[in-house]
Amino acid sequence: MKNIVLIGFMGTGKTSTGRSLAQRLGFSFLDLDQKIEAEAGMSIPEMFERHGEAYFRAREREMVARVAKRRNTVISTGGGTVKSQENMEALRAGGVVVCLQADVDTILQRTMTQGQRPVLDGRDAGDRRKAIEQLMQERAQLYTHADYTVDTSELSPLQVVDDIVRFLRGRGVLHA
Repeated sequence: MKNIVLIGFMGTGKTSTGRSLAQRLGFSFLDLDQKIEAEAGMSIPEMFERHGEAYFRAREREMVARVAKRRNTVISTGGGTVKSQENMEALRAGGVVVCLQADVDTILQRTMTQGQRPVLDGRDAGDRRKAIEQLMQERAQLYTHADYTVDTSELSPLQVVDDIVRFLRGRGVLHA
Protein backbone atom coordinates (compact mmCIF):
# COMPACT_ATOMS: atom_id res chain seq x y z
CA MET A 1 0.00 0.00 0.00
CA LYS A 2 1.25 3.45 -0.87
CA ASN A 3 1.90 6.18 1.66
CA ILE A 4 -0.48 9.07 2.13
CA VAL A 5 1.53 12.31 2.13
CA LEU A 6 0.01 15.45 3.62
CA ILE A 7 1.37 18.73 2.33
CA GLY A 8 0.15 22.26 2.90
CA PHE A 9 0.87 25.56 4.53
CA MET A 10 1.62 25.69 8.26
CA GLY A 11 -1.49 25.60 10.43
CA THR A 12 -3.65 23.69 7.95
CA GLY A 13 -3.88 20.65 10.24
CA LYS A 14 -1.39 18.22 8.72
CA THR A 15 -0.27 16.72 12.03
CA SER A 16 -3.69 16.40 13.71
CA THR A 17 -5.29 15.11 10.51
CA GLY A 18 -2.35 12.81 9.84
CA ARG A 19 -2.61 11.13 13.24
CA SER A 20 -6.35 10.55 12.83
CA LEU A 21 -6.00 9.36 9.23
CA ALA A 22 -3.27 6.88 10.16
CA GLN A 23 -5.39 5.52 12.98
CA ARG A 24 -8.41 5.16 10.67
CA LEU A 25 -6.39 3.34 8.00
CA GLY A 26 -4.29 1.23 10.36
CA PHE A 27 -1.15 2.93 8.98
CA SER A 28 1.92 4.22 10.78
CA PHE A 29 2.09 7.97 11.32
CA LEU A 30 5.23 10.01 10.78
CA ASP A 31 5.54 13.74 11.35
CA LEU A 32 8.53 14.76 9.26
CA ASP A 33 9.45 17.79 11.38
CA GLN A 34 9.22 15.83 14.64
CA LYS A 35 11.41 13.06 13.20
CA ILE A 36 14.01 15.62 12.06
CA GLU A 37 14.00 17.23 15.52
CA ALA A 38 14.38 13.86 17.27
CA GLU A 39 17.36 12.85 15.14
CA ALA A 40 19.02 16.27 15.36
CA GLY A 41 18.49 16.49 19.11
CA MET A 42 17.16 20.03 18.80
CA SER A 43 14.02 21.87 17.75
CA ILE A 44 13.58 23.33 14.28
CA PRO A 45 13.70 26.89 15.69
CA GLU A 46 17.06 25.96 17.30
CA MET A 47 18.34 24.57 13.99
CA PHE A 48 17.41 27.79 12.23
CA GLU A 49 19.04 29.88 14.96
CA ARG A 50 22.26 27.86 15.26
CA HIS A 51 22.81 26.67 11.70
CA GLY A 52 20.38 28.52 9.40
CA GLU A 53 17.57 27.41 7.11
CA ALA A 54 19.91 25.71 4.60
CA TYR A 55 21.06 23.30 7.33
CA PHE A 56 17.46 22.43 8.19
CA ARG A 57 16.48 21.97 4.53
CA ALA A 58 19.41 19.56 4.04
CA ARG A 59 18.23 17.49 7.04
CA GLU A 60 14.72 17.61 5.61
CA ARG A 61 15.87 16.31 2.19
CA GLU A 62 17.76 13.45 3.86
CA MET A 63 14.72 12.51 5.93
CA VAL A 64 12.34 12.69 2.96
CA ALA A 65 14.60 10.38 0.94
CA ARG A 66 14.41 7.82 3.76
CA VAL A 67 10.74 8.03 4.72
CA ALA A 68 9.46 8.10 1.14
CA LYS A 69 10.57 4.47 0.81
CA ARG A 70 8.21 3.34 3.57
CA ARG A 71 4.79 1.83 2.93
CA ASN A 72 1.49 2.08 4.78
CA THR A 73 2.51 5.36 6.39
CA VAL A 74 0.74 8.70 6.67
CA ILE A 75 3.50 11.30 6.36
CA SER A 76 2.85 14.82 7.60
CA THR A 77 5.33 17.20 5.96
CA GLY A 78 6.53 20.60 7.05
CA GLY A 79 5.00 23.61 5.33
CA GLY A 80 8.16 24.24 3.29
CA THR A 81 8.89 20.65 2.27
CA VAL A 82 7.25 21.38 -1.08
CA LYS A 83 9.91 23.98 -1.90
CA SER A 84 12.23 21.15 -2.99
CA GLN A 85 11.34 19.42 -6.26
CA GLU A 86 13.56 16.53 -5.12
CA ASN A 87 11.42 16.14 -1.99
CA MET A 88 8.19 16.15 -3.95
CA GLU A 89 9.41 13.64 -6.53
CA ALA A 90 10.46 11.22 -3.78
CA LEU A 91 7.20 11.62 -1.85
CA ARG A 92 5.04 11.30 -4.98
CA ALA A 93 6.90 8.16 -6.11
CA GLY A 94 5.91 6.38 -2.92
CA GLY A 95 2.54 7.85 -2.19
CA VAL A 96 -0.61 9.79 -2.84
CA VAL A 97 -0.16 13.50 -2.12
CA VAL A 98 -3.01 15.32 -0.37
CA CYS A 99 -2.82 19.08 0.18
CA LEU A 100 -4.51 20.63 3.18
CA GLN A 101 -5.31 24.30 2.83
CA ALA A 102 -7.05 26.94 4.91
CA ASP A 103 -7.93 30.60 4.61
CA VAL A 104 -5.67 33.33 5.97
CA ASP A 105 -7.85 34.01 9.03
CA THR A 106 -7.81 30.34 10.03
CA ILE A 107 -4.04 30.09 9.59
CA LEU A 108 -3.52 33.32 11.51
CA GLN A 109 -5.58 31.95 14.41
CA ARG A 110 -3.75 28.59 14.35
CA THR A 111 -0.23 30.09 14.17
CA MET A 112 -0.44 32.93 16.68
CA THR A 113 2.22 31.55 19.01
CA GLN A 114 5.60 33.09 18.27
CA GLY A 115 8.79 31.03 18.44
CA GLN A 116 7.40 27.82 16.99
CA ARG A 117 7.48 28.64 13.27
CA PRO A 118 10.84 30.14 12.32
CA VAL A 119 10.05 30.91 8.67
CA LEU A 120 6.85 32.76 9.61
CA ASP A 121 8.41 34.37 12.69
CA GLY A 122 11.29 35.63 10.54
CA ARG A 123 8.89 37.28 8.11
CA ASP A 124 6.46 38.61 10.70
CA ALA A 125 7.94 42.10 11.34
CA GLY A 126 4.86 43.00 13.39
CA ASP A 127 2.30 42.08 10.73
CA ARG A 128 1.69 38.33 10.90
CA ARG A 129 -1.27 38.46 8.50
CA LYS A 130 0.86 40.07 5.82
CA ALA A 131 3.65 37.53 6.40
CA ILE A 132 1.15 34.66 6.05
CA GLU A 133 -0.33 36.15 2.89
CA GLN A 134 3.11 36.60 1.32
CA LEU A 135 4.29 33.08 2.17
CA MET A 136 1.01 31.56 0.97
CA GLN A 137 1.31 33.43 -2.30
CA GLU A 138 4.93 32.31 -2.76
CA ARG A 139 4.04 28.66 -2.17
CA ALA A 140 0.59 28.52 -3.81
CA GLN A 141 1.86 27.10 -7.09
CA LEU A 142 3.84 24.39 -5.27
CA TYR A 143 0.69 23.06 -3.59
CA THR A 144 -1.16 22.65 -6.91
CA HIS A 145 0.77 19.46 -7.67
CA ALA A 146 -1.19 17.46 -5.08
CA ASP A 147 -3.42 14.61 -6.14
CA TYR A 148 -6.22 16.02 -3.99
CA THR A 149 -6.87 19.18 -1.96
CA VAL A 150 -9.05 19.70 1.11
CA ASP A 151 -9.90 23.07 2.65
CA THR A 152 -9.70 22.56 6.42
CA SER A 153 -10.87 26.07 7.40
CA GLU A 154 -14.34 25.01 8.54
CA LEU A 155 -13.76 21.29 9.12
CA SER A 156 -12.70 19.25 12.14
CA PRO A 157 -9.77 16.86 11.71
CA LEU A 158 -12.25 13.94 11.61
CA GLN A 159 -14.25 15.60 8.83
CA VAL A 160 -11.02 16.12 6.89
CA VAL A 161 -10.15 12.44 7.41
CA ASP A 162 -13.59 11.40 6.10
CA ASP A 163 -13.08 13.57 3.02
CA ILE A 164 -9.61 12.10 2.33
CA VAL A 165 -10.86 8.52 2.83
CA ARG A 166 -13.71 9.15 0.33
CA PHE A 167 -11.15 10.44 -2.18
CA LEU A 168 -8.82 7.46 -1.65
CA ARG A 169 -11.67 4.98 -2.08
CA GLY A 170 -12.89 6.77 -5.19
CA ARG A 171 -9.38 6.70 -6.57
CA GLY A 172 -9.08 2.96 -5.89
CA VAL A 173 -6.23 3.47 -3.43
CA LEU A 174 -8.35 2.04 -0.59
CA HIS A 175 -10.76 -0.82 -0.95
CA ALA A 176 -14.07 -1.26 0.92
